[in-house]
Amino acid sequence: MMKLILGAFLCFFSVAYSQYCTLNVGPTSTADSNVELVQISGASGNINYTGCPGVIGVQDLSTLSVALNAGGAYLLNVKFGTCGGNYAGVGEVWIDFDQNGNFDPYESIGTWTGTPPASITPMNFVVPANAQNGSTRMRVMQREAGTLPLNPCGTYSWGSVMDFGITIGNGIDCTGYIGDDQNDPILVNSMPYSDSRDNSYCYSNNNYVYPSPDIYYKFDPNPLMHSVHASLCGASFDTFMSVVDMNGNVIAFNDDATNCGSQSALTFETTGLGSVYIIVEGWGIEMGNYTLTLDADYVGVEENDWTRFRVYPNPTNGAISLNKAIGMARLYQLNGIFLGSFNTNQSLVIDLTPYQAGSYFLQSEDGTVTEKINLVK
Repeated sequence: MMKLILGAFLCFFSVAYSQYCTLNVGPTSTADSNVELVQISGASGNINYTGCPGVIGVQDLSTLSVALNAGGAYLLNVKFGTCGGNYAGVGEVWIDFDQNGNFDPYESIGTWTGTPPASITPMNFVVPANAQNGSTRMRVMQREAGTLPLNPCGTYSWGSVMDFGITIGNGIDCTGYIGDDQNDPILVNSMPYSDSRDNSYCYSNNNYVYPSPDIYYKFDPNPLMHSVHASLCGASFDTFMSVVDMNGNVIAFNDDATNCGSQSALTFETTGLGSVYIIVEGWGIEMGNYTLTLDADYVGVEENDWTRFRVYPNPTNGAISLNKAIGMARLYQLNGIFLGSFNTNQSLVIDLTPYQAGSYFLQSEDGTVTEKINLVK
């Protein structure tokens, strides 16, 4: 089953990661709903905070800190209450265990729904064994008239947002790990290529397709190459793989490849292509062990260039022709909207005249072949 969220690619480079969203976050009023109490005892130290009066925006209480050990079980007590009138709402708490500057869905440690006055909500949680050593934050949020799950960076009228300090010990030392983002990618220097890793620790979510941790590879195609085959077949989790150029333009993507289960495999053309990022991540919040394998096809004197898949003319002002059938082919807009399917076993000609000028993706049903088409009028 295809679980594509291609539109998220569009903000791949346009949205920069920053350390903890604090601007235009939280309540715009000091009235009514507010966290009244936060208590936790750690491996060392404790937090015992009493709220009220209300505060607009994010309260930076990171100087109130507690030490937690990876693999340790702890109890957090929170009283989601009020500094004024009693109105129904929800609450949620996150700890940034992977220290990527974001409170990701998989880092939520507890929720609450109710109407003040309410009793203290106990939240029992275990610090992941693969939590990263060092200083991080815990965010406690209450939102009047809200719904779960909460957006830790959301803004609203009544409630509260509080950030406390957390120090993780006995966890993973991520010093020396590379590939966490496009600024420090793993370099692919030779073909064929194979690299085995586990994205469940020391890697965070820097690609917006899914909230799972992702790993970046940088590849510079050899001018003699005309295509590259990339595979995650055999991974221990449901994968998603994408290829983008240095400007964030999508070159290829795949979720579930034919004969590869819930793992990903794809082929992309490299002729005229500059440096690209190959991004490995999980569907949803999935993560685990994988092996990325890459292999290339080269242009040779004896090679018949027509044995590989081609679309022509490209750019086109109307119809396109395929040099060979690829079964059912799907046409997508760049924002991921599905436009229609074409049976290339019946016809190698696809009429694009009903569509507006722009760029589109033509992809085989099994996801192994993707071609970008430019329609001009």
